[in-house]
Amino acid sequence: MAVAKNTVCLWYDNEAEAAARFYAATFPDSTVTAVRHAPSDFPSGKAGDVLMVEFTVLGIPCLGLNGGPAFTHSEAFSFQVSTENQEETVRYWNAIVGNGGAESACGWCKDKWGISWQITPRVLMEAHAAGGSEAKRAFEAMMGMTKIDVAAIEAARRGS
Repeated sequence: MAVAKNTVCLWYDNEAEAAARFYAATFPDSTVTAVRHAPSDFPSGKAGDVLMVEFTVLGIPCLGLNGGPAFTHSEAFSFQVSTENQEETVRYWNAIVGNGGAESACGWCKDKWGISWQITPRVLMEAHAAGGSEAKRAFEAMMGMTKIDVAAIEAARRGS
């Protein structure tokens, strides 16, 4: 078994496996690679409980740790998913929000386990990279959105 040199470790109360399986079913290049059970009792569980889940999200190696309720997620960490078009943006947004998650602002949402996601159409990042008045118009349009509207961002970039 090859262990990645750097892995994102995500702390879950006790649903790391469910979260990993949801991500694997939702995003391409995502899979659950291993489920590890506790060899003995630990502060928030018993021997035999799922302790760690190794998985990838869009090719990024992750480790889900069932560590109990001591720590919770915040927006200080998020996955940013770059989408190609409105259809892909809507598909990922609806999968996360529709599976017990919650909408936020400016393309952000949170899954039911508390992990934050930025569902960001490529056109928005291109507008920011363009700078100047084009970036300003796209940014101002984005500020009024929850799920990003690709057509509205494209119109803002054009100044229409």
